[in-house]
Amino acid sequence: MNKLKGLLDLVQVAIDKGATSVEDVQKAVANQPLNILEKIAPLKTPVKGIKKIQDQTIGSVYDIIRTINQEVNVIAKDLLARVEKGINSKQIG
Repeated sequence: MNKLKGLLDLVQVAIDKGATSVEDVQKAVANQPLNILEKIAPLKTPVKGIKKIQDQTIGSVYDIIRTINQEVNVIAKDLLARVEKGINSKQIG
């Protein structure tokens, strides 16, 4: 069962890192048109505000993904512990 718990942790870390990588790419791609618009003097200030809101929004989405990933890991470990407890109690009885 320890191997399964280790596998659960490995999967959680992989999903976490994957989400962070995708978040970085999405932010970079989303900022490309804004970077161009930011070069236009009258638009510079509003575009900075838009970029801030956009980054916060994208960040929030990936924060939720990472939080769900952590919670799924906790639930999976709890279920695994219950199965392990059931197996051990059957072996004793």
